Amino acid sequence: MELSIVLPVFNEEKNLPVLFEELGRVLTAINLESEIICVNDGSRDGSLSALKQAAAYDARIKVIDFKHNFGQTAAMSAGIKYATGEIIIPMDSDLQNDPADIPKFLTKIKEGFDVVSGWRKNRQDKLWSRKLPSWLANKLIGMITKVKIHDYGCSMKAYRRELIQGVNLYGEMHRFIPAYAAWHGGKVTEITVNHRPRIAGKTSYGISRTFKVLLDLIVFKFLSRYMNRPIHFFGGIGFISLFLGFLAGLASLLLRVFGIRHIVETPLPILSALLIIVGVQLIAMGIIAEVMMRTYYESQHKEPYIIREKINF
Repeated sequence: MELSIVLPVFNEEKNLPVLFEELGRVLTAINLESEIICVNDGSRDGSLSALKQAAAYDARIKVIDFKHNFGQTAAMSAGIKYATGEIIIPMDSDLQNDPADIPKFLTKIKEGFDVVSGWRKNRQDKLWSRKLPSWLANKLIGMITKVKIHDYGCSMKAYRRELIQGVNLYGEMHRFIPAYAAWHGGKVTEITVNHRPRIAGKTSYGISRTFKVLLDLIVFKFLSRYMNRPIHFFGGIGFISLFLGFLAGLASLLLRVFGIRHIVETPLPILSALLIIVGVQLIAMGIIAEVMMRTYYESQHKEPYIIREKINF
């Protein structure tokens, strides 16, 4: 199999027939051995029936049906897991991603890139609820990950199979795959894609999704940088807390010695005790995390590194 298209589906009954028609034309034109993996993420409309009807008509269409709604990332993760194509292209099933852009992704992959990310330059969404939060999130993600692409939130991307199938996706982690690839030596690029207004159905994304993405970004940053040395993260913050606690305690003593304030007249002693306790707890948490990390690797016989190539072994 040369190409796998992955479609998370949630309440897109009216959009699916048009989408399959467009995909069929594009896949026939590029003439690659391909498959379309559709993951029904607990749809409550007639999406599953539409998927089964399409699969009966076209053998390239394969359907995975979730028992209930697990979210876009879970659906995308399942589709990627069962994909057999050398190139995997996830995309939305709401017709806002244009299947006609697929050949542009394939061209970039053939040029040697491992990840090609779509950029919805002329995004057809509401400004305050979608475009502005997305712009802020993209700026923050780029600043923290050091991988500068314009649109982390665009679902339409292309991946080499050997890079993507070893990645476990949780929360909203699918949008961080370009950063993951770059950190592991992959070549990442970006292309402008056509973004179309939603015609049918209702979007399940809102401004609250931005806050979930930011929380997942913190987790992603921690796992990517401190997974093998959690004591450096927790211990570092713990020592800062201890230092500030001792400073607060020293300040309260100096105020008492010089007769400026009695100890009971300032909150510094309470603040000192609180910071010292928090510092000790953070260091202890770091030690526990170190034990858990070693258990994780040793129980599964995993190694804390990735080998690109071996010669003469």
